[in-house]
Amino acid sequence: MAQYLIANGPMQTTAAFAKVTTSAVIKTMLQFKPTSPCTIKSWGVSYDGSAAATPGQVELIDTGTVAATVTASVNADITQWDAEAIAVGNPSTANLMSFGTAATGYTATVEGSITAVRNFDLQLLPPTGPYVLQWPLGVSPYLVPNNLVRIRMTFGAAINAYCWLLVEF
Repeated sequence: MAQYLIANGPMQTTAAFAKVTTSAVIKTMLQFKPTSPCTIKSWGVSYDGSAAATPGQVELIDTGTVAATVTASVNADITQWDAEAIAVGNPSTANLMSFGTAATGYTATVEGSITAVRNFDLQLLPPTGPYVLQWPLGVSPYLVPNNLVRIRMTFGAAINAYCWLLVEF
């Protein structure tokens, strides 16, 4: 089983990973569209707030086939996490995940009209610290091929965030 790390931004090269600003309205920070069955092994978020403030709402959800409009990720943005993923190489649109403004990407500009979700994790998180969830062995959310999984956030005041998913195909 190959594992891949998907984060909310382009692959960092000569500079640090780019932070993404949250919003006072709901905002999809990361969207993932698998084209093959997979599971989420872990996920996490972190913020650069410097003072305690009202917690923000952070969600890991499946929105079915309703996509947000995002900045599209590309193959090079996906990290091959384990030995099997390195052996397989970068994922391709055809066999593991779909890339595009209505598929895998980050920093939504339009949320879409969601009518139902599957909730994987919901948290109220302070803007000053990280949150990581690693599911116990044998317990992981199953991702339906061609459904969209999102990390969404709502904070009272905009702060910068990183977020990521570790998925296993």
